[in-house]
Amino acid sequence: MSLAPPVNPYRALPATEALRRHPDLAPWVTELGPDLVLPWIRQALDAARAAIAQGHPSPTLEDLIAQVRQAIESHLLLRLRGVINATGVVLHTNLGRAPLSRAARAALVQAAQGYTNLEYDLARGRRGHRGRGLAALLAAVTGAEDGLVVNNNAAAVMLILRGLAARRRVLIARTQLIEIGGGFRIPAILQQSGAKLVEVGTTNKVRLSDYEAALQQQPIALVLWVHRSNFRIVGFHEEPDLPALAALAQRHGVPLVADVGSGALLDTTRYGLPPEPTVQQALAAGADLVAFSGDKLLGGPQAGLIVGRRRWVQRLARHPLMRALRVDKLTLAALEATLQHYLRDEAEREVPVWAMLSARPEVLRARATAWQQATGLGTVQATQSAVGGGSLPAATLPSAAWVLATAHPHRLARALRVRPTLPIVARVAQGRVWLDPRTVLPEHDAEVARAVAEAWAQGE
Repeated sequence: MSLAPPVNPYRALPATEALRRHPDLAPWVTELGPDLVLPWIRQALDAARAAIAQGHPSPTLEDLIAQVRQAIESHLLLRLRGVINATGVVLHTNLGRAPLSRAARAALVQAAQGYTNLEYDLARGRRGHRGRGLAALLAAVTGAEDGLVVNNNAAAVMLILRGLAARRRVLIARTQLIEIGGGFRIPAILQQSGAKLVEVGTTNKVRLSDYEAALQQQPIALVLWVHRSNFRIVGFHEEPDLPALAALAQRHGVPLVADVGSGALLDTTRYGLPPEPTVQQALAAGADLVAFSGDKLLGGPQAGLIVGRRRWVQRLARHPLMRALRVDKLTLAALEATLQHYLRDEAEREVPVWAMLSARPEVLRARATAWQQATGLGTVQATQSAVGGGSLPAATLPSAAWVLATAHPHRLARALRVRPTLPIVARVAQGRVWLDPRTVLPEHDAEVARAVAEAWAQGE
């Protein structure tokens, strides 16, 4: 009696084309296209062959399908997607900072779906200037003579330094030599711009006389004042205010540039928050140029805005670096729509950032309670929301959160994050999952309750 030959484990592996046509993978092939899915199929088969070569049995068809689907799902999680921010951090840098208003979103769609008058003068029928409409809006909202937009605030500061102080000296206090996030430091930006850094004062104290001495001892191109938007100095501390510094710079015929960072156009103290220098205040104090972000307290898209005296703004607009830093039609459209809210005195209602910051604790508690009652899960507890985004360091606002106690809080939080539609980012603290309605758009309330109920039912 002869024995049957051993089964070749490699022959048990399905063909690449058979896997591609498998019903469990067909929806992904249809959605993503075969060119994207086939490499993951080949990768799974190569891994199976390597395992067989090491003496492992041939994987089942179900195992191979699961490996390919896991690779696809990992890819989908890396793609840019909309998420629900339930962390309570209003300007969450990792989640894209400021959500846009309905009007700004509509302006984006309108600009994206056809042609625009980006650089065309409709009245004269000839080439126009990009961003001139936005410049007029910036002037109207802030009181500046002129305005300019680039792709972020670091770029705004870089353009100012390169355009007005290349190979020349820039005066700055040691108290303001900060890191603005992502490893970008003011001294490094100064160095890359070609400007020469001149430090005055000490790390905790700088006096007007320190600026005066430096201005008298050597030629200075400009004085740079930087708002410490992401930390505070407490204790034995002193430095001159912006009006005093502006008056000094004016006496010496040197422009004063103020980097106010967060781009607040409203008084933050109205909402129980510490004072944050507004763009209007910096201009009124005498700054010749003010630079700020578009996607922080302004509540618009990522951008760097420069406002101030026309002579300096126009000089920057003509600089060759400006072309490399300019924004596209989509950013301009969203910014114009956002600034219109301030002109109409409706920012608190229409700009999501300000709607979130101004939300009353009792309203937030009612929303969290509605989530809890819709599912019968968890409790509602008092908490604190944060501003975030490098703005108003350590400032918090009273809020209420839906709190879910589970043996595996990180597992539940992950289940909410990896949802195929509208992932939810929550906060895990004290061994529980916290969902703060302050940063959840009201139109997503039902989605939050439904997602938690589904994840809970799956044993998360």
